[in-house]
This record gives sequence, C-alpha cells and structure tokens, in this order.
Amino acid sequence: MNHMEKKEFALEVIKRLKKEYPEVGCTLDYNEAWKLLVSVRLAAQCTDARVNVVVQDLYAKYPDVNALAEAEVQDIEEIVRPCGLGRSKARDISACMKVLRDQYQGAVPDDFNTLLKLPGVGRKSANLIMGDVFKKPAIVTDTHCIRLVNRIGLVDGIKEPKKVEMELWKIIPPEEGSDFCHRLVFHGRDICTARTKPHCEKCCLEDICQKNIG
Repeated sequence: MNHMEKKEFALEVIKRLKKEYPEVGCTLDYNEAWKLLVSVRLAAQCTDARVNVVVQDLYAKYPDVNALAEAEVQDIEEIVRPCGLGRSKARDISACMKVLRDQYQGAVPDDFNTLLKLPGVGRKSANLIMGDVFKKPAIVTDTHCIRLVNRIGLVDGIKEPKKVEMELWKIIPPEEGSDFCHRLVFHGRDICTARTKPHCEKCCLEDICQKNIG
C-alpha cells in the first residue's frame, strides 16, 4: 500500500469507527487537568477501571495540587499501591505536583514539550493531556492503539510507541487523532481483543482489515 492509499484507508477506518462509537472520551475519570496527569501515571500496567476507584481515596485526602505536593511520598504510596509499582508512581506524582505548584501556579501547561519535562510524563501521557484537556491534535499510542493499527494494517509491524505515533501522524488527520485513539480503546476491548481470539465476525472493519494477527 503506498502512502496515498494508506491515507485513504485510514480515512475509511476512521469513518467506520466513528459510526460504531459515535460518543467517545477518555476512560479515566477526571474533572481537572492535574487529575488526569495523576491518573495516567497510575494507569501504567493497571486498568483504567481500577485507577478510577483508587483516585477517589487519593482526592478525598488530597483535593488539590498543593495538598498533593505537600503530601509525604509514603502516604501517597499507601493509597496508590493497588495500582502496582506504588513507590515509583508515588514519587513521580509527588515530584510532578511540586513542579506544577512551584513553576506553573498549580496549572497544567498546554505545551507538549513542556509537559514532557514533567516528572513521570511520557509521550503517551502528554498526548492524552493535549488531546483531552486542551483539544489540540494528539495521537495516544497505548497498548490498544499499537495492537489494532498493526492488525488493521495502518502500520506495518511496528511496536515501539513513538515510531507508531510518528507513522500515524503521516496518515491520520490531526483533528481526528485523539478521538480515533479513544475509539481504538473501545474497539480493542469489545471486538479486537488481546487475550482472546478477536471477534472478527462482529467487526465493522472486517472486510477491509489486513488481519495481521500474530
């Protein structure tokens, strides 16, 4: 498939997934930007559903950036332990909140490269913030995204998140990127599953998918 064909293919995939999942959003619960920063750090190797439960206790005790910045790392760790990797996540959250408090008046910066400099924030997290909070172009290459774009044939055997992101930027219209990635999460959970055989017979992409299932 040449570049133009791949762009047309991508538009068709986007169109069909839009029809299948018209209303999408982030599966992490948040009502303030800093909370999404916390949740996305906790979500590493943990389900969004579990994170959404754990953060309720965290925010009950530490309701704002200042409170969390002043909290002892071990106290944060005690609450976030069910998400796994408790110590490193607690350290990152504490350090990140201190930077927000000390350098950004408690606000989350709306610049991708600035977000990347925050403790515990990688490209996936920064893109999620840019797309969901600030409605800027974003491509979030989580495990669902990487698995599905390879299976469908939008990228060819690339598993490294940054490389997948760069390939998708070439073929996905910028304004579609964020919601496209959210739709891949829903599709990956419901149809194009990881741990069981994918339900190709129910899939809206069945007739165009490359079915690179390995």
